[in-house]
Amino acid sequence: MSERPTRRRLYLMRHGSVDYFLPNGTPLPADSVALNAEGERQADAAGALFAQCAVRFDRVLVSGLPRTVQTAERVLAASAQSLDVEQEPALREIRGGRLADIPPGQIEAAFLGAFRGAPVAEAQRFLGGESIGELLDRALPAFERWRQRDDWQCLLMVLHGGVNRALLSTALAGQRAFFGRLEQLPACINVLELGDGDEVVVRAINLAPTQWLQERERYTTMEKLLAQYLRPV
Repeated sequence: MSERPTRRRLYLMRHGSVDYFLPNGTPLPADSVALNAEGERQADAAGALFAQCAVRFDRVLVSGLPRTVQTAERVLAASAQSLDVEQEPALREIRGGRLADIPPGQIEAAFLGAFRGAPVAEAQRFLGGESIGELLDRALPAFERWRQRDDWQCLLMVLHGGVNRALLSTALAGQRAFFGRLEQLPACINVLELGDGDEVVVRAINLAPTQWLQERERYTTMEKLLAQYLRPV
């Protein structure tokens, strides 16, 4: 190799923990939920880690949903960085349908079907709403637009579990793909390097600053949400 490749660094995070259901299982509006106390702690821990490692961002991008904005703001505060938080609505989370419209016998498949399999079929829908293919149709071009920009060397993106899977799966496969088995804990950090053309080096996936070994985890995010929804009144 005559020259070492030039690559830019992308830190791709998921937002911190939120509550999607009331204690009795009643769903809350997914587009407006805020970080809970644990989510705030997770975002602060991520920011402290970036500070400890002297990581400085050139730009910060979120989907625009409150949980991504709040996570990014806390990361910046904890890492002593003052940057505008920019928004890209095309990178919002995969949209579910109305839970009340899903027949009882299809609830488990509606919750878990989009996050099982490698790859997941593009026709698979999430909670009776948006399909995996529709998510890829909007998220991949939006990501590519940011990739083509020449105004950053180190970029922080704070997005969502489903969207992150779309971006990571496509990076790993070298083509459009969605690997549902790629778990994304709240406030986790994924580390990628973007080179010329479509070159991507995936350095780390699902680093959780508050539990490096994920020693307290035995269930996926969607398995936990299903249990919360089905919780007896």
